[in-house]
Amino acid sequence: MKEYIANIEEETRKNEDYRRVLYTGRYTQLVVMSLQPGVEIGNEIHGLDQFIRVEEGEAKVILNNGEVEKNIKGEWAVIIPAGTWHNVINAGKKPLKLYTLYSPPAHLKDVVEATKADEKEEHFDGQTDE
Repeated sequence: MKEYIANIEEETRKNEDYRRVLYTGRYTQLVVMSLQPGVEIGNEIHGLDQFIRVEEGEAKVILNNGEVEKNIKGEWAVIIPAGTWHNVINAGKKPLKLYTLYSPPAHLKDVVEATKADEKEEHFDGQTDE
């Protein structure tokens, strides 16, 4: 077993990449993200649960195709149950810094996407850090 131990607040705040997978286990994946002003993750749906915590910045979270809209900021969190359409938009003037936990993993191990334009359609292939 390979553990992951770090100051997640520090790791999240110093991250400059749109998406960076920090740890991939069999049942959970830890990802840090940095969204520039106006950038959005895009409306998506997963067959897994997702936890998002904002460390810095301001975000608009949209769930169920607009049925729920909530403005959140640093130190706020949202849990998105499997099967829920969702989008996160940087609604501020500074980078939005967040981390997310996917249960089970959603992305390939060790993925780094510097910008939203670098985002690729890829899915977890079973490779873990364990």
